[in-house]
Amino acid sequence: MRAIVITEPGGPERLLWQEVAAPTPGPGEVLIDVAATAVNRADILQRQGNYAPPPGASQILGLECSGVISALGPGVTAVAVGQEVTALLAGGGYAEKVAVPVGQLMSVPSGLVLVAAACLPEVACTVWSNIVMSAQLTEGEWLLIHGGGSGIGTMAIQVARALGARVAVTAGSKAKLDICEQLGAEILINYQDQDFVEVIKEVTGGRGADVILDNMGAAYLERNVLALARNGRLAIIGMQGGIKAELNINALLRKNGTVHAASLRGRPESEKTLICQQVERTIWPWVHAGLVTPVIGATLPLQEAAAAHQLLESGAVTGKIVLTV
Repeated sequence: MRAIVITEPGGPERLLWQEVAAPTPGPGEVLIDVAATAVNRADILQRQGNYAPPPGASQILGLECSGVISALGPGVTAVAVGQEVTALLAGGGYAEKVAVPVGQLMSVPSGLVLVAAACLPEVACTVWSNIVMSAQLTEGEWLLIHGGGSGIGTMAIQVARALGARVAVTAGSKAKLDICEQLGAEILINYQDQDFVEVIKEVTGGRGADVILDNMGAAYLERNVLALARNGRLAIIGMQGGIKAELNINALLRKNGTVHAASLRGRPESEKTLICQQVERTIWPWVHAGLVTPVIGATLPLQEAAAAHQLLESGAVTGKIVLTV
């Protein structure tokens, strides 16, 4: 098969379209003929040499895909060859074929074309596992999303609104904030010239956000704690703003707050299976009903993965970048 290969860590130019050995599905796995995959920030970190795949995972980039099952590994009976699926991957999506545990398969949401479905698994599973399973966001609560125009952000807005929560977002341009507003965000904060702590405090009458979904990490840690309401929950899912910061434990204690940091990729297979099951059971019907829609900012052929990485790094795109096979 052909796949995007990293010859050595570095810039987007290190991504090469080459012939490689096709994977073979092991026990409990299926082989998917990939129709499309999508670009995630983790792909950029791995390309740069800063994010190694979990032990045993494919070295090929790509954390999600859609496609058609072409072979079954030993012991797999719950699905069939020829079935269209989406999949959450630990790696391997930037290729014509990928092997994946059957528990990480999900259907294609009704009414959605196969290629568009490729950009759902990673963001849907990340959002659900963090704001619902971990942070327990409920109806009427305020969710503050950093990076509202990202793939994660655009999904989180819609899931929160479907749950009946209220949403505030930060983003760096009016164009991105306009899209966030169209998706259901009520409070639009341009981090270029506004302090999100001041804005969220003012909007909530001094309470703060019940849940914060943060992609920045160290750079925002202190201010995120200040922005939390009493019993607030901070869910950290990224480190774009660095990996080390001081935590004011006294400020967190006074708010009875919690800080939760989690990645999706390195979770045990059993946890991923549970997340996928909940996502398919809850979010997929919302997609069918039009309450949740994948936001696709660009679609390119997989061979142009380097250009896709450049586009994501530029910050010019809103939503997800899809790569078609």
